[in-house]
Amino acid sequence: MMRFKIIFVGITAFLLFSCKTETKVEISEEEQRWETHALNTTIIRDDFGVPHIYGKTDADAVFGLLYAQCEDDFNRVEQNYIWATGRLAEVEGENAIYSDLRAKLFMTEEEAIANYEKSPQWLKELCIAFADGINYYLKTNPEVKPRLLTHFEPWMPMYFSEGSIGGDIERVSTRKIKAMYEGGMEIPVNEELALKKEKEMLEPQGSNGIAISGSLTQSGNAMLLINPHTSFYFRGEVHVVSEEGLNAYGAVTWGQFFVYQGFNEKTGWMHTSTYTDVIDEFIETTTQKEGKPMYQYGDELRPIEQYEVTLKYKEGDTVKEKTFPAYRTHHGPITHLKDGKWVATALMWEPVKALEQSYIRTKQDGYKGFRTMMDIKTNSSNNTVYADAKGNIAYFHGNFIPVRDQSFDYTKPVDGSNPKTDWNGLHAVDEAITLLNPKNGWLQNCNSTPYTSALEFSPKKEKYPKYMSIDRENFRGVHAIELLKDKKGYTIDSLISLAYDPYLPAFEKLIPGLVEAYDKLDRTKELGSSIEILRNWDYRTSKESKAMTLAHFYGTNYAKKGKRPEECISDMALLTYFGTKSPLEERLAIFKETLAQLETDFGSVVPWGEVNRFQRINGDIRQPFDDNKPSTAVGFASGRWGALAAYGARYTNNTKKIYGTRGNSFVAVVEFGNKVKAKTSLAGGQSGDPDSPHFDDQIQPYVDVQFKEAAFYKDDVLKRAKKTYHPGEE
Repeated sequence: MMRFKIIFVGITAFLLFSCKTETKVEISEEEQRWETHALNTTIIRDDFGVPHIYGKTDADAVFGLLYAQCEDDFNRVEQNYIWATGRLAEVEGENAIYSDLRAKLFMTEEEAIANYEKSPQWLKELCIAFADGINYYLKTNPEVKPRLLTHFEPWMPMYFSEGSIGGDIERVSTRKIKAMYEGGMEIPVNEELALKKEKEMLEPQGSNGIAISGSLTQSGNAMLLINPHTSFYFRGEVHVVSEEGLNAYGAVTWGQFFVYQGFNEKTGWMHTSTYTDVIDEFIETTTQKEGKPMYQYGDELRPIEQYEVTLKYKEGDTVKEKTFPAYRTHHGPITHLKDGKWVATALMWEPVKALEQSYIRTKQDGYKGFRTMMDIKTNSSNNTVYADAKGNIAYFHGNFIPVRDQSFDYTKPVDGSNPKTDWNGLHAVDEAITLLNPKNGWLQNCNSTPYTSALEFSPKKEKYPKYMSIDRENFRGVHAIELLKDKKGYTIDSLISLAYDPYLPAFEKLIPGLVEAYDKLDRTKELGSSIEILRNWDYRTSKESKAMTLAHFYGTNYAKKGKRPEECISDMALLTYFGTKSPLEERLAIFKETLAQLETDFGSVVPWGEVNRFQRINGDIRQPFDDNKPSTAVGFASGRWGALAAYGARYTNNTKKIYGTRGNSFVAVVEFGNKVKAKTSLAGGQSGDPDSPHFDDQIQPYVDVQFKEAAFYKDDVLKRAKKTYHPGEE
C-alpha cells in the first residue's frame, strides 16, 4: 500500500536526550506528534467503560477518541478500513474482490490522497490526528496484531466519510459488478428475482427518531429519542470534549472521528435511513473511436475515462493479484450491464464535504447553525430528526437531492445519452421535505413516509417531486403515531417506555386471518389449543408469551412460503394481504408446518423468552451462536412486526433458538434545557474483548430496559470515574 506522510517545514527528525541514560534517542516528527497529543489528552472511563475523552484541541480529542476506540475494539476499527479502502480480499479471499473493485471504481487511492490534499487545514489536522491515534495505539500495544493494516494514513477517512450502517456505496450490487467485469454478462432474471426475495427476507433496516416539544413535556423542555437500528456492536458509546468547543456524546461508528448519532449540550441529532432517491443508473450508448471507448451524449461523442485497477487477494498462504479495466463517464463509474449496454451509477461522492458536514454537525449550538450546516448537502443516506435547548424540534427528509426532469422514471435506469436525464444540481434544503416545530408538538420518522410524520401538520405529498420520497408506511410508523397522538406530560422515563411499547400491529392484521381460516376450514380441530392461544392474545410481546412464539414463526414462515402478489411491495402490504386476502387453505397449511417445526425443535410451543435470546460468545465481527452455551431471554421482537424496540435475527446460524444480531443497538433519550440530561442503553457492552468486564455487563440491563444515566458534565464524569489516564499509559 502506498504510504503518505505529511512533511512539515523544518527538519524531519530531532534528538532527544535521556536524562537517565544520556543516550541519544531519535524520534520522528510523527512520534513527536503522538507524544504531544497524548500529553494534551485525558481519557476517563466510567463505571460502564464509556470513554470520556478530554483534549486541549479538537485534534487532541480526535487522537484520544481513536485511541479509545482501538482499546475497545481495534478489530472493528481495522475491519471498517479494510473494507472501505478496497482491501477486503487480502484477508477474506477472492470472494471479496468485487467489494474491493466497487470501492476502487468510485475512488482510487491516488484520488483519496488528492481529496485529502485539497481539504481545509482544520480537516487535515483532524485526519492526521485520526491516523496518529490509531498508530500510537499500535505502537504502545505491540501485542495487538493487525490482520492487514499496520499503519493508518490521514487520507483513509476519505473512503469512510459518513456513518450510516448502509452507506450509499453498499447499495451498488457487487454481484452485478462481478457479472460484468468477470464474464461480460448481466445477472440472469431468475438470479435477480432470487436476490430480490433474499433481500425481502432480511430483517428490515432502519431506525426510529422522535422529537417532542416542551409543550408536551413535564419540564417544558424539548426531548429527543435517538434509536438507530444497526447490527449489534456496530457503534461504540463515547463522549468527546475539547477546549475548542467540542462536547459531543453518543454513538460513533468504529474508526470514525465524529459522533454520528448523539447530542451536545444544546442540540441533538438522530438519523434514519431515507427513502429519498439519491442513486440513479444511466444506460450509456458506447462505441469505439480510434481504438478508444467513447459514449454518446446528445450530439457528441465523449471519451470514456479508462484506467486499470490491480487488486490483491488471499489464496491459502499466498497473495495473488487481479487487474481489472475500470471505466467512468460523467455520470459515474460503469458498474454493470443492462440489456447488453453499460450502466453508470451516480451517487453522492464528495468525501471532503461529507467529512466536513459530519464533524461540523456535532458542534452546533442551536437551530440556526444546524440549519446552515445542512446547506453542505452531503447527508445522502439518511433523514435527520432534531431537537435543541431552545425548544425547537425539526425534521429533514434527506439532504442530498439531485434536481431531475420529472418526465423520466428514475426508479429505473434512464438513457444516459439524453442530456435531459442528467442531474441538474441539488435542491436547496428549503425545497426538500422538512418540518420545523409542528403545532401538534411532536414528530417522528421510523423509515416510513414523511407525509405522516406529524399527523395533519405533516408535509404535503403534492408539494414535492416523486423522487423526494415514496409514500410508504410501515408497521413501526403506524405504531409510533398511535402512541404519540393525544399524549403529553413526557419525562425521560415515559419516553423510554413509549419506545419499548410491546404492542405489535402487524399481528393485528395477520393473526385474525389465521383464526378465520381455522374457524371455517378445520373440521378436525386438531389445531385448536394453539389457535386459542392466538385468539386470546393482545398482540403484545413478552418473554412469557407463547402466542409471540407462534406468531413469530408463523409470520416468518408465511413470508418465506406464501404466494406473493406483485402489488405487495412492502412488509406492511404483504402481511396485510396474508391476513386478509390470501387463500384460507394456505394460511392453515403454513400454520401446520409451523407447529411441526416448533414440535421438532422445542418439543412444544414454548414461551418466547426460551426461543428468543441474547448471546455474546466472543469478539468476532460475525458473531457465532451456540444453543448449548449460556444466553439471556429477550422479550423484544422484530421491527417487521412493528416493534419500535426492534430485535432482529439472522437465520443461518445452524441453531434452533433465535439470537439477536441487529435492531436496538445504541439508544438514548435526551432532554434539553439549562442543562442537558440523558439516559442510554448499549447492546452487550462497550468492549469487544471477552476478557473485559465491559464485554457483557450491559446485556441484562439491555433486555430489562434499565437505562443508565449519561455522565455529560465533568463533575458527574469524575464521580463515576473508574480509570483516568493519558493515551499510552498502562
